Amino acid sequence: MNLSIVSTLYKSEVFLDEFLTETITAINSLDISDFEIIFVNDGSPDNSLIYLIEKKKEIPQIKIIDLSRNFGHHYAMQVGLQQAIGEYVFLIDNDLEVSPDFLIDCFKELSEDASLDVVYGFQQERKGRFIENIGGRMFWWAINKFSDVNIPKNILTERLMTRKYVDSLLLLGDANLFLGGMMYWVGYNQKSLPVEKKQRKGESTYSTRKRMELMIQAVTSFSGKPLEYLFYSGILITFGSLLTIVYYTVKKLIYGDSVQLGWTSLISLNVLILGIISTFLGLIGIYIFKIFKQVQNRPNAIIKNIY
Repeated sequence: MNLSIVSTLYKSEVFLDEFLTETITAINSLDISDFEIIFVNDGSPDNSLIYLIEKKKEIPQIKIIDLSRNFGHHYAMQVGLQQAIGEYVFLIDNDLEVSPDFLIDCFKELSEDASLDVVYGFQQERKGRFIENIGGRMFWWAINKFSDVNIPKNILTERLMTRKYVDSLLLLGDANLFLGGMMYWVGYNQKSLPVEKKQRKGESTYSTRKRMELMIQAVTSFSGKPLEYLFYSGILITFGSLLTIVYYTVKKLIYGDSVQLGWTSLISLNVLILGIISTFLGLIGIYIFKIFKQVQNRPNAIIKNIY
């Protein structure tokens, strides 16, 4: 198998006909005869699955992985990569924001530089409204601020990968997936290409709530830095409370009865206790985080049927 194309299904029915047409055209232009097009049905509520089952009679290279429910975009992509057997694997969303013709550009880069393992797309300028642009900038700032791996901004799903790279990526046993970070953690020689995304037909399935969940998932599943910051914050609070106690003690000794008795000492002690508890919780949290990552053993997704 020379090429595997992997895409996920969620409210995708309106895009599939055009997506398949453009994908087959791109494959033919590369003169690739041995290929498979894998669609992972991530609990899509429309008729995407039924459409593809019928379309498979016309295009036998279509392979459909039907999950038992909606597990999420990244988990569905992981299942698709696990099922792909191609020497090269092309990952792409089928909403046509990025044209399947991007496959041609990726193959051109790989053919010109044999040392490359991944060619991926990124947006030079984010599309969308002002709020979306600001939200996107904050998203990538937060991820790189708290992550242990520097992830390029505005990266896209679309990428062409070698078999060796995909096999290495699948070795990671993360249960809390953030593929954007995992794809850089494994290393290898990667190159980015600028891509101008088209405006999606209809509303995006990534709501503001889902984007926030993705950011939390990205930060908490890929880095222990938030817990480290909690620990350091506890130390700062403890140090500040100790200085407060010294300050009010000295003030009491100098000004005597002009300083109110009881209230200041009670507040200072409460702040001190809060600082100590925060420090200890942060320290314990660091170890719990490491244990948490090690002992998770549930499957990331369940396959119901394979067509």
